[in-house]
Formats: sequence, C-alpha cells, structure tokens
Amino acid sequence: MTRTAPPATFYCPERYCAEESVGYLMKRVMLSVVHQADKRLEAHDLTSAQWGPLLRLQNTGGSTVAELARWLHIDAGAMTRLLDRLEKKGLCKRVRSTADRRVVQVELTPDGEAAIIHVPKVLAEVMNAHLAGFSKTEWQALTTYLQRILKTGDAMRDAG
Repeated sequence: MTRTAPPATFYCPERYCAEESVGYLMKRVMLSVVHQADKRLEAHDLTSAQWGPLLRLQNTGGSTVAELARWLHIDAGAMTRLLDRLEKKGLCKRVRSTADRRVVQVELTPDGEAAIIHVPKVLAEVMNAHLAGFSKTEWQALTTYLQRILKTGDAMRDAG
C-alpha cells in the first residue's frame, strides 16, 4: 500500500477565489496553448481535435479506438465521430483486429503522416513562446510540479 501525503491546506472555502486556483490557471494556460497552436495549424487544415489524436498515433505507431478515447478523455461516441471526420479527410484508417474482432486499431495513412509533420514544430514554438522569460531550471521545476499534481490526481482517481 502506497502512503500519500495528507491534503494541503492552501485553499479555504471562506476565501476561495476560482480565478486564483491552480486548476483554473492550468486550464487557462492549456486553452491559450491550444488556441495558438490552432491558429498556426489552420494553414494545414488541422484543429486541436484533429492534431491531438494524430500526434498520439504518430508517437505510438497506432492505437486501439478504446486507447485513443481514454487518452483523449472522451467517450466512445465522441471518439467514433472524431475518427469518422479524420477518415473522411483521409488522415487515418480503422482496421479490425484479426485476433479479436471486437478490437479496432487506428493507424495513420500516408496523408495523415504528411499532415502531422508540422505539428511538433508548431507545438514546440507555441510552448517556447508561452515559457518566454523562464530559466531552464524554472521550466524543469514547473514540469516536475505539474507531474506531481498529475500523479496525486491519478492516485485519487484510482483509489475510487
């Protein structure tokens, strides 16, 4: 059994201000990053809803529909609609497993590979722009802090 630290006491109900919460600030940062990336990727006819799963497919070499849905934190119906749009654009294809017909793999097509080629460069530029003025040490510390928050959140979710 893994012991977790007791909850922090940084926030109190009497003085809670959503705009000052870590969660609100992280969400605002993420929305800003996605907005800037979408602006730059519009020229390549890609939206965040599209480049996110395509990048995941590129990084993993393919994935099941269920794995992609879990990674994107969306339900099966939304995943099906998203894959329908991506397939219609010719960017990916679904392939039924020969070992288990219930399993459907998703793979990038050559057009999908070509479309995703710009995404890592754009994301690196957008992230670097958002981190302007940070030292490498500050960036590493921020990354470590965010990973700790995620680890704690995952442990809370897994505990039920």
